[in-house]
Amino acid sequence: MVVDCSLDPKGADELLCLIQDPFKAAFAATAFWASLATSVGVMILITLIFSLLRPHHSVVYAPKLKYADEKHAPPELGKSLFAWFTPVNRTTESQLVEKVGLDGTVFLRFTRMCRNIFLVLSIISIGVLIPANTLGSTRTSWHPTASKIFVTMSGAYIKPTTAWAHVFSAYALDLIVAFFLWRNYVAVTRLRRQYFESVDYMMSLHSRTLMITDIPTPSRTDEGILKLLDGVVKSDGFTRTSIGRNVKELPDLVEEHEKAVRELESVLAKYLKNPDHLPSARPTLRPPKKYRRNNGGDKVDAIDYLTARIRELESEIIHIRESVDRRNPMPYGFASYETIEEAHTVAFASKRKHPRGTTIKLAPTPSDLIWQNLPLSKKARGWKRFVNNIWITILTIVWIAPNALIAIFLVNLNNLAKVWPAFGKNLNANPKTWSVVQGIASPALLSLVYLILPIIFRRLCSKAGDFTKTSRERHVITKLYAFFVFNNLIVFSLFGTMWTFVTTVKEGTKTKSVKDALHEAEFIENTLFGLSTVAPFWLTWLLQRNLGAAIDLAQVISLSWIWFVRTFRNPTPRQAIEWTAPPPFEYAVYFNYFLFYSTVALVFVTLQPLVIPITAFYFAIDYWLKKYQLLYVFVTKNESGGQFWRVIFNRLIFAVILSNLIIAVVVKAQSTWTQTFSMVPLPVLMCAFKWYCARTFDNQITYYNKAALKDPQVMDDVDRKPRQNDRVAKRFGHPALYKKLITPMVHEKSQHMLRQIYSGRLNVDGATDSTSIAMDSMSRSQPGKAAHLDPTGPRDLFEVVPESQLDFAHFKDRADFADGHGGGGAIYGTPHDLISVRSGTPKGFLGAGSDSNPSSRASSVGPSGRSRHQRTASSLGLEEPSYPGLLPEPRGRGLYHTSNESQRTLLAEAQHPGHDLFEHDDPGTEQYGVDRWRPGGSGYVGVSSRPETPDGSVGYDYYRGRN
Repeated sequence: MVVDCSLDPKGADELLCLIQDPFKAAFAATAFWASLATSVGVMILITLIFSLLRPHHSVVYAPKLKYADEKHAPPELGKSLFAWFTPVNRTTESQLVEKVGLDGTVFLRFTRMCRNIFLVLSIISIGVLIPANTLGSTRTSWHPTASKIFVTMSGAYIKPTTAWAHVFSAYALDLIVAFFLWRNYVAVTRLRRQYFESVDYMMSLHSRTLMITDIPTPSRTDEGILKLLDGVVKSDGFTRTSIGRNVKELPDLVEEHEKAVRELESVLAKYLKNPDHLPSARPTLRPPKKYRRNNGGDKVDAIDYLTARIRELESEIIHIRESVDRRNPMPYGFASYETIEEAHTVAFASKRKHPRGTTIKLAPTPSDLIWQNLPLSKKARGWKRFVNNIWITILTIVWIAPNALIAIFLVNLNNLAKVWPAFGKNLNANPKTWSVVQGIASPALLSLVYLILPIIFRRLCSKAGDFTKTSRERHVITKLYAFFVFNNLIVFSLFGTMWTFVTTVKEGTKTKSVKDALHEAEFIENTLFGLSTVAPFWLTWLLQRNLGAAIDLAQVISLSWIWFVRTFRNPTPRQAIEWTAPPPFEYAVYFNYFLFYSTVALVFVTLQPLVIPITAFYFAIDYWLKKYQLLYVFVTKNESGGQFWRVIFNRLIFAVILSNLIIAVVVKAQSTWTQTFSMVPLPVLMCAFKWYCARTFDNQITYYNKAALKDPQVMDDVDRKPRQNDRVAKRFGHPALYKKLITPMVHEKSQHMLRQIYSGRLNVDGATDSTSIAMDSMSRSQPGKAAHLDPTGPRDLFEVVPESQLDFAHFKDRADFADGHGGGGAIYGTPHDLISVRSGTPKGFLGAGSDSNPSSRASSVGPSGRSRHQRTASSLGLEEPSYPGLLPEPRGRGLYHTSNESQRTLLAEAQHPGHDLFEHDDPGTEQYGVDRWRPGGSGYVGVSSRPETPDGSVGYDYYRGRN
């Protein structure tokens, strides 16, 4: 029912009045100026504090300057207070591509484009809209307690003739945004073409590799992939293919192993916090139900259990890696061509073709793949997307209630005072103080809530079946942006209007027809009123974005968390090392924020023109701050090559169309249909502009070329041989087959206590004699030294890390640390996807010079040539652990017990289809592992997917008549 809010309603009626108009008397000028002074003042203060701390804390504020190689290192910084201004200003876009990657460059270009758009729109806002709204105001207000300045500038109170100024502004807005979008589309296309021509891309394996998914069962061989590709475009060159193999539970075991190692590290860090004064009781835990066996669910010794669990998991992993050649092939595979032109030609020709139901696309970098999703069928992926959309819809609906409560009670403290009498007395006694709090606290609280939402959406999208991490991030942007616009803009701004409209229509239908009730409810007028009353809130909220930008620069949140963990908890050596690494940049989060800020500003451009210059000021400040952070602090975890551009382009097109719709509402509410109909072409023109840009630029952005150049010399060269050293099967093989298993890390200060901790609990091969010691094998390359890096050497039980080496600099070349802090190690000078200049083949991921042992190793080397903080069980005076009775028996000999070279080196040399068993990156390198006993041939033992030719060459190329 409709409640008369002028009669001082009580109880439920009072709540209904608050819902109908939650912003009554909410935004006095005091709140606006308090928000402006606070955000700008605190931003300047935090920036000054950062400038003071930066020269003395380079690990925190310029880690890339310390860790990146010469090519990717940013310009040097001076020690003076504002020395960081000059290098940030002088770094050009071409340098940015080299230093921060194309994703970072596109992000900065997008930020600069938003700055320029809103700077130009500020001319329209200040020069046209504010004078038109002020001079053409009816001088009346539906909001009598609101500040006069906001009433007179609002487009909700204009005369009919003034509406033409809004129509002109709408056309100017669309033209300005379209111009900058087109200009930057051209620039991004140029950057992508330069990216294709760059040395890094030309020398990478993924640039000439295709990914084939949804392969039917008969074609799940290396030959089958070649035949599918030849059905699209028959290549003149040799093609290397690799069908995916079913690794079954192996990825889960590797992940569980890493969790167990980290848990053991955490237990040891807490127990050995003070090594000379150990706690009286050893740490305990309750094992998961499936591992309890006969202990009845009681707690067990945590150190012994986790050590035994790690051993058992390693034994399981080795057993599965040995038998992976007996697994069935999977519905995905990869094909690598000799030239980039050939690969891109086939990819373009397959754009709208699906030979035998397959999907053929350019392959991403191997580190970008989400391997568990590759075997999914189209039906399974569709179901995952459907379930994911259901959960997002549920979250969107559930979020409406808390969103409305925030808008009712926290945006307007007067509403809170009506339901909380004690607070009302304090509010009446100190109105100016609480008006300042209202202008600062309410937007800050809403911003805090916004920090949680991206985390939720990323976890939801991780279950949606995406093949790559970068495509998952793009989907996070699309879904998060849709959620923000619907729930945090439309619902937040219009729920009061919608409530009034629905209740009015419902009450009117009791005495008149539905048509008459809808007409009398005046939906358009009430929508305009709802938007005009909430516009000042978004003004103050945008003001506080500058404060958020400064907080990001100073890394207040992350530093506070690290300080808390170091002070009140017991960090492990691994955690301490990871804290010193450059953090990954959250592209999905910041792209969504910037798109949402832009949408808010465009929507309220006529209702509150001040949002435009305020948004321009924000982007002008944050462009500089984000440029510094991307240059010196953040890294790109998974480089997509600038593929975020089309996602943000489409969202900006939508924002402009939404802005046109709101301007049309303002025009219709204050004038006639003539002005409103004059705006009808605008959405159509924006859609046509989008179609034009997609048709003109998208193929150039995606493909290096659309048709291969025919080289007569190559076509006539029938005697040429295929590349024998192409390791596409290894580089695009499932990482669970060769990923190094991490070793538990302990601090050097606790080294002397390890023997005491394991005293009486360790044995070798089931022996119970506590005095037996496992001896190290002798190194072949260094006689008299332990064979720490040889495959015949024993498994390291712990990795002892000195205090001086709790730094990412000593571990940046190791995959277990670098993969999450630099996208495959590229910025540290060790790209894993690089093809060697010598042989024209991919460098071995675990080739010569790398550890053959499957466990992780520290990278720092002491004077003797061995790692300064590697310790074997025997070097520590320990014996190998055994904790029988608690865990199921392993299916093979455990890693702690075996001395079989073929088992110990499968992690480094796991074979893949089409892999030459005797190839090496460096001539003369001794080959360890099962390869040294295998005869020449290809594929896994027992699963030869290609016939072998008399000269030892294999592959479908020879069925084309090229042998």
